[in-house]
Amino acid sequence: MLHSLYKMYFRLVVMPVFAITTILTAIIVAAGCFFGGEKFFSYYPGMLWARIACLLTLCPVKIKGRENIKKGQSYVFVSNHQSAYDIFLIYGYLGVPIKWMMKKGLAKIPLVGFACRMAGFTFVDNSSARSAQKSVQEAERSLKCGHSLIVFPEGSRSPNGHLRRFKRGAYQIAVDQQLSIIPITLNGPYKVMPAGSWDVRPHRMEMIIHAPVTPHKKEVDDKEKLQKLVDTTQKTISSALWEEFK
Repeated sequence: MLHSLYKMYFRLVVMPVFAITTILTAIIVAAGCFFGGEKFFSYYPGMLWARIACLLTLCPVKIKGRENIKKGQSYVFVSNHQSAYDIFLIYGYLGVPIKWMMKKGLAKIPLVGFACRMAGFTFVDNSSARSAQKSVQEAERSLKCGHSLIVFPEGSRSPNGHLRRFKRGAYQIAVDQQLSIIPITLNGPYKVMPAGSWDVRPHRMEMIIHAPVTPHKKEVDDKEKLQKLVDTTQKTISSALWEEFK
């Protein structure tokens, strides 16, 4: 009964309001960035949009470890990827200006893709090693004005909520730019909307921000050491997952 009522609420209230706020946010971001306000408009309108999405769908949010982030410092954040709701959770509640590395296909979303490009987000092209390297270089250029970078090293959403093998692109950026890496564990988004499903269910979500890990410059030329860095952060993220996803 409650699920039926929620589905009605979702269709009649959530979907129309979300569609309107998405369009308005995209227009505001694109216009603001076009007129030179990228530092502000690439982050704050999206942050508000993401919080509205979580509130609309009745998903309570809990944040742990925000003290691990120093204000005014840039980082490379790496997170597990359980659901589309990961974006709302991170964008809305991380609390620092961020740039996204996104799948290339998202650039095709009308208006939203254009707004993301104007905001300086990077669309990752993994069609070849050369294209992937170009995406990494583009992401490195986006790290300006005190912004940080957020990456899902798994590349795409997990089909069952469990961690998959991490790719090394984000770690290469951190080493190249000598930025600390902050692992993030997300719990709950899979319960709200699993990959491949459009059936949204209200559920609590939490974000655990772990202590930063600072890479050494020499790790960029040492694949074994770089992989050790990847494995270390993956274990950190896994350690805070809910038991059913470990």
